Amino acid sequence: MRIRIEPSHLHGMIEAPPSKSMAHRLLICGGLAEGTSVIHGISDSDDVKVTLSCLSAVGAAYQKNGSTAEITGTDIRSVPSEIHLDCHESGSTLRFFIPLCLMSGQKITLTGTKKLLSRPLDIYEAICKEQGLHYLHGSDSVEVCGRLSSGDYKIPGNISSQFISGLLFALPLCGGDSTISIIPPIESRSYLELTMEALAAFGVKVCWTDDKTILVRGNQHYKPANVTVEGDYSNAAFFAALKLFGADIEITGLSEQSRQGDKAYLKFYEMLEKGTPTIHIGDCPDLGPVLMAVAAAKNGAVFRETRRLKIKESDRGAAMAEELAKFGVSVTVHEDSIVVYPVNFHAPKEILHGHNDHRIVMALSTLLTITGGEIDGAEAVRKSLPEYFELLKSLGAEVTEYET
Repeated sequence: MRIRIEPSHLHGMIEAPPSKSMAHRLLICGGLAEGTSVIHGISDSDDVKVTLSCLSAVGAAYQKNGSTAEITGTDIRSVPSEIHLDCHESGSTLRFFIPLCLMSGQKITLTGTKKLLSRPLDIYEAICKEQGLHYLHGSDSVEVCGRLSSGDYKIPGNISSQFISGLLFALPLCGGDSTISIIPPIESRSYLELTMEALAAFGVKVCWTDDKTILVRGNQHYKPANVTVEGDYSNAAFFAALKLFGADIEITGLSEQSRQGDKAYLKFYEMLEKGTPTIHIGDCPDLGPVLMAVAAAKNGAVFRETRRLKIKESDRGAAMAEELAKFGVSVTVHEDSIVVYPVNFHAPKEILHGHNDHRIVMALSTLLTITGGEIDGAEAVRKSLPEYFELLKSLGAEVTEYET
């Protein structure tokens, strides 16, 4: 799908979309609970649908009515043999489910796109090798078999927190206690806090014993709960960015007490308005594309701890550099840093490309509300926020969609 956005003055009120990160976590907890849970604020994003489908495949039952899901949990240790989980393009689903599949003792195959399966999974491979569990990683699938053991786990902190979160879902169901020692530096700690918050809502207790060690008691049980997914700072950031360019927008539904790491956009936007800052995004890599877009139209910036942008839905640093060049902006991408130079910011003279990445599409759309222009591959927003362009229109944006 191609979209065209005309320069527009935007105004109005918008409710923050529900957090995809918390939806994954709450649904999985509900799917493991001994009873029926009610979870409010479930979006129709592709990734959330994938998690629901995988929960169904392992034996959980759910009904979805609008944005509310009722889910009856299953005993993940007693799933049928030879089942297949299709994770499509959802990295969260794949990384959260691999340890859960290793609770069953059955051979389970997890599939997904080749792009998804090319993203790192070495941590789980190493754990399986150490414990003598079956692990086979192909170009579009991962096959596992065996039962994960309780014990002492040592995990690098400079990788995706999703690996640690996956273990946090599974280890409470083991027969003994476990510890997860995280080797500093620890990136994306905020996402671990979200996982621990979700676990606590379903009666599962894990705790920090110091600033780099998590204690997980074994023999715990997930209890059913009635919970609501909080508003998403990750997607709200794209709408808040519009305010930096003159839009009169109020965003509701965001908790000031939220532990979401992407809440950091509040301070980062102030820094980008005032000068040419150096910003560390190790704890909030998903903000990378929109921060680069704002820097391009403002005063430039230096972004550090950007290494993980390479292993998202696209190589986000390189993708944004390629697209921002069409706005006259120079970007230098280094191994773990990115520099944005707003040399001669202007309307793009070429069609932009979304790189099959929802956050690239939304970041570029933010700039097009100023300059006007077109984006090919705009359907990528369905991954996290399928209603994105309708929300833009509700604020007064002139958006035309073309099927290509």
